[in-house]
Amino acid sequence: MIFHNLARRGLITLGAVALLAVTLVAALRWGGGVGSAIPGLPDPGASTRWGLPLVRASADVAGVLTAGWCVTAAFLLPGTGDGQLVGPAAYRMLRRATWSAAGWVVATLAMLPLTLADLLGRPVTEVTFAGVRSLAWSVAQGRSALAQAVLAAVVAVAARIVLTRTGAGVVAGIACLALLPPALTGHSAGAGNHQLAVTSLAVHILAAALWVGGLAALLTLRGDRDRAALSVAARGYSRLALGCWVAVAASGAANAAVRLGSFGELWQSRYGLLVLGKTAALLVAGAAGAVHRRRTLPALDERRPGAFRRLAAGELLLFAATVGLAVALSRTPTPVPTDPVDSDPVTDLLGFTAPAPLSAARVFWPPLLDGFFIAVVAVGVAGYLTGVWRMYRAGNRWPVARTASWLGGMLLLAAFTVGGFARYAYVLFSAHMAQHMVLAMVVPILLVGGAPVTLALRTLRPAADPSVRGARDWLLLVLHSRPVRLLSHPVVALALYVVSLYGLYFSDLLGTLMRYHLGHLAMLTHFVLVGFLFFWVLIGIDPGRRAVAPPILVLVHFAGMAFHAFLGVALMQSRTVIAADWYTSVHPDWASSLLADQRVGAGLAWGFGEIPAVAILLLLVVRWVRADEREQRRLDRAAERAEATGEEDDLARYNAFLRQAAGAD
Repeated sequence: MIFHNLARRGLITLGAVALLAVTLVAALRWGGGVGSAIPGLPDPGASTRWGLPLVRASADVAGVLTAGWCVTAAFLLPGTGDGQLVGPAAYRMLRRATWSAAGWVVATLAMLPLTLADLLGRPVTEVTFAGVRSLAWSVAQGRSALAQAVLAAVVAVAARIVLTRTGAGVVAGIACLALLPPALTGHSAGAGNHQLAVTSLAVHILAAALWVGGLAALLTLRGDRDRAALSVAARGYSRLALGCWVAVAASGAANAAVRLGSFGELWQSRYGLLVLGKTAALLVAGAAGAVHRRRTLPALDERRPGAFRRLAAGELLLFAATVGLAVALSRTPTPVPTDPVDSDPVTDLLGFTAPAPLSAARVFWPPLLDGFFIAVVAVGVAGYLTGVWRMYRAGNRWPVARTASWLGGMLLLAAFTVGGFARYAYVLFSAHMAQHMVLAMVVPILLVGGAPVTLALRTLRPAADPSVRGARDWLLLVLHSRPVRLLSHPVVALALYVVSLYGLYFSDLLGTLMRYHLGHLAMLTHFVLVGFLFFWVLIGIDPGRRAVAPPILVLVHFAGMAFHAFLGVALMQSRTVIAADWYTSVHPDWASSLLADQRVGAGLAWGFGEIPAVAILLLLVVRWVRADEREQRRLDRAAERAEATGEEDDLARYNAFLRQAAGAD
């Protein structure tokens, strides 16, 4: 029986390796990764044609394993008794992540000379170190590989030394971040609508890596010492896998739509057929996940992990086939060319054709789809409404005004980042300034009014196992952390709010951020986050804020209003065009001059910004008056108790102190 089991396991392992090899080779051959050289064209040689896809696949596998091990160790596996340190199983996973991250670094760096040889059409033996260095520093694809290697090296070192759950969470975040640089290059970065293509690819890569890597990490839990940890981690992974499956399906559909161009290309092009193959693999993987949730989890509770290993091994093989198809997709030309010969420079810069003259209808349509903000709005609305539903199901009421405030903020965020007005924010300074004012002032005020932290703390379910940190535990940890205590100081929040304004418009930063999609995305996200922090400190009701006296908050708000008004006046009086290189390249013919448009934007910053500022000031004054009234009522009650019991209250003791001080003088 023992030999029979060993033979069966050996056959399964051999079959898995053979299936993976056949799938990868077939995908490389079908996707154009290998093949004979075309006469008359530079040929990098068979070593590059075979080596580059294989090295890239090795880097992908190492990255997936690293992210899976780190995320599982930090968020899915139980910790020590007090929950502060990682448990034994998580400790071993972090050590494995050290070696996989080191392999990730080696494979990523090995791609640089192979990529250069492929670009130059020369054998890799003729590539020089100077050429590789130039690729790593000057070309987007090389910079992406270098950034990924640096982040992977940080993970390799940090995973070796961290022992706390919080430290493991930070390492997991860095590992997930290291997966994203490839989204900056390739087909998506050059697609016509890179606002949707780049972001959807980033979501696709991250979700797929967590899905596959988490499953691979669970497969490494073995023996009686990890059996209890496997049962706990498998339930957490089941919820993670469901979210990843939805994210992979949605982002993959969005990215394929951008690259294919039309529905008919699905079966009329090689790229479309590969997309259909990935779709079929995704559907089968989703079905396997449903079986896993219905059958395997109860088996784990009964301490029968063999079922999980058999099902998970088959699912992992399916994922391996999907990775092979993904490598083929990365080597296959898209039906929509990334560098069309008839494109104009403005379209190349913007990622979309220059907008027509602004009108009431074009403010809303056609929209400028951005995968990041679509995901933020969708998750924000769905998560908030889920929390409200849980409140009502538990018999508790949640104020309708808070729900309306949150949904209004999300709707306004979508209108100014995904709607038609977002197109004009790229080409007109005035439209950009209007977008800035809404995202930094109106949207944060509405979101803060929704009290999302309070709702999350009241509706997030605690972890089933006390030794595993749930979402509520992580939220409480963040709220009571030192960075949040520092950022929630009124002076710090004011400084971030003001420095963001002046640093953006009185330097060359605006033009740089506008030129790159991720820079533009980071700028808009920064507007919302800094505005949310500032108004959360001023008018928020969520826990985690510093207890600051109302007069201090009024002074801080007055300072913010003054700095904001001075910015508008300074911009109106300026005779220098801000971000002149960018706006000169994309300025439409139907618009007014650059300086005139800039003055319109300055007027918006000066006039529009004062409207919500006055509303916040009135709210602070009302809270100040109510706080004084509450304090006076407290003193009156204390005086009445003192009179009834014959004891001195605080006011009586203070008056006695003053009389004693006067007598001493």
